[in-house]
Amino acid sequence: VLNKADQFSKIHDFARAYGSLCWNLSKVIPRKDLPRIFTMCLPVEYQEKGGKQQTAPSSADDNDDEFLHQTALQDLFSARKEVVAEVRKAPARRMDNWITGLHDAVSQLHMHAVMLTDIQTRYSKLYWQFKWQELTLALTGGSFTGLFAMYGMDLLSSSTATGGMIVAAMGTTTVVSTGFLVWYHGQQLHEWQVLASKRDDLFATFQRTHGRAIQEGDEYVAALWHRIRPQLMLALQTQLEGGDSSSLASVSSQDLQQLQTILQDEIPRLRRLASPPHYGK
Repeated sequence: VLNKADQFSKIHDFARAYGSLCWNLSKVIPRKDLPRIFTMCLPVEYQEKGGKQQTAPSSADDNDDEFLHQTALQDLFSARKEVVAEVRKAPARRMDNWITGLHDAVSQLHMHAVMLTDIQTRYSKLYWQFKWQELTLALTGGSFTGLFAMYGMDLLSSSTATGGMIVAAMGTTTVVSTGFLVWYHGQQLHEWQVLASKRDDLFATFQRTHGRAIQEGDEYVAALWHRIRPQLMLALQTQLEGGDSSSLASVSSQDLQQLQTILQDEIPRLRRLASPPHYGK
């Protein structure tokens, strides 16, 4: 908007100001064509009352050089009316604002789900790794105990009671060792849950799940991360630090695919339906 155009005393001053504005816009707008510039003025008291601020000279040349013609002044008022009309159309365009809000909410939910899936995957991998170690120890100890009970007793030259004590000791050692390993792994899982909700580990998760966007310098993804980080950290601290990892929402690949479809297909379709047609304006 080039406002107060009626304040130019000469048409040459207006031309220089308009040219300077177009030149400066061309430096910051990455397009070949400049947007429309509304040249307007604000109504002042003498214009509203129908009076004249100055008396026009009798010479036509002086009138062209020193004063804005009445027709040009009407053009400025017409441009002002167009600007006011566009501003008043803002409530009618609220649908686009709703769609933008929907896109923003789905984008946050998608990032939240992706990071939550990564945390659940790493936790599940560590959990089953520990369970496999516990099962291996229990099966190994039980196998050795059973083999000794079946075949080792005949090799002993001492009494059967001694062999029974050895079998009992091997069984007890297997049970105690397995129990200690289960307790130790439980402590390790609890420490992992506490660390997973900390700021540094969450940032590492963000780097792991959105590495490509970080390398490309995607500012929108960075802004989303800063917006969801407090809520995600609070949710993980509430659930993981209490040892209730099973209460975390389960996110499937179908859920992620559905969110991606909403972002890439459904929301653009809503924008096309809600946007009014433009005829080269």
